[in-house]
Amino acid sequence: MSEAGRISSPSFLDDPRLRTLFAALDGAGEELRVVGGAIRNHLMQILVTEVDLTTTATPETTIQRAKAAGLKFAPTGIEHGTVTIIVDHAPFEVTTLREDVETDGRRAKVLFGRDFRADAMRRDFTFNALSVRADGTLFDYADGLRDIEARCVRFIGDPGTRIVEDYLRILRFFRFHAAFGEGAADTQALAAIVKHRAGLDGLSRERVRAEMLKLLAARGAGHAIDLMNGRGLAPHVLGGVTTPLRLHRIIDIEAARGATPDAVLRLAALAVLTREDAERLRESWRLSNAEQARLAACADAEPWLHRRDAPPSAKDIRIALFRRGRQTVCDAIDLAHASARVACDDADWMAARELAERAPVPKLPVSGGALMARGLPSGKAVGEALRKIEAAWLDADFPENPAIVASLIDAALKPLD
Repeated sequence: MSEAGRISSPSFLDDPRLRTLFAALDGAGEELRVVGGAIRNHLMQILVTEVDLTTTATPETTIQRAKAAGLKFAPTGIEHGTVTIIVDHAPFEVTTLREDVETDGRRAKVLFGRDFRADAMRRDFTFNALSVRADGTLFDYADGLRDIEARCVRFIGDPGTRIVEDYLRILRFFRFHAAFGEGAADTQALAAIVKHRAGLDGLSRERVRAEMLKLLAARGAGHAIDLMNGRGLAPHVLGGVTTPLRLHRIIDIEAARGATPDAVLRLAALAVLTREDAERLRESWRLSNAEQARLAACADAEPWLHRRDAPPSAKDIRIALFRRGRQTVCDAIDLAHASARVACDDADWMAARELAERAPVPKLPVSGGALMARGLPSGKAVGEALRKIEAAWLDADFPENPAIVASLIDAALKPLD
């Protein structure tokens, strides 16, 4: 199919910023179209968050036209034909039509072209090959509309050919299946993935991290991970032992709380039991320092609630908030809940998690400076006194009354006076 008529109520085409872009780049011998994800999401009734475009114009011509229209631009991927144009502070990626001439499974050498069909057929999945003109005329060269209706993720043409062009497409297949797929995954795609799975080992760590975190945040992450595990992909991607059942439980717990999917928490549930697991993922996925620190904190907190079928008490939660911080305590309760032999909407666990999220983080109501003002020398004596005061304060369940706090301080300092 080459032309499928008009797209229904394409709200993204009504964006005045996009109309400004079409006015600047479309016509006078060149054609500009929206391509890929915006169309797919619109047709699946999913929020459109970005709009990418493709053009017959070369990058140089695109830049010249943007300048003439007074638009800002950045040559973000000009070697691959991509120019980012800024319209009213919103970035739009505009890429020249391309044809692959050589690929090594990680990157491709391309020639610029003027054939929308050829450009569409070199893409990864059928529903990503859709394109639309400014007037709403829709082009479907790869039967993407059929697969959108069936909620099926299907490679364009031969799956093996598409995969060896870029092995990241293996992870993209599972990510899109997790986000959009329904029912059984395409069997031809899965067979090709098993055949070429070793190609994952050559991917950059940054690309693996980006795809896997998107996959883990998707609604069907649990099923997609099961598919990956069942086809031997875990060693190539995660490199260690996984606990998919705990991942499924975390997903259900998030749903019971009405929480936004948390990719890092889901990763902790799937693949982190020890600090070594967190460090391995930092290296193999090139995680950010904050992501690695959160995973390591989850591992360190694991013994606190290990193998418990009842949630911690309110006092234990307050102590943990004081010692570990809110994020770690919330994560630890979720992970312990996922390992417990109770329902994912168990009221006691849900109440404990809510307390951890809402309770004030206690702060020790005395400082080293205050103790030195009482005549203690700096250094070891102050540290020892603070530890005694802290222990007594925690045991007394975080009193705030100044008189009670003063008595705790006096008791701790008495042997030292």
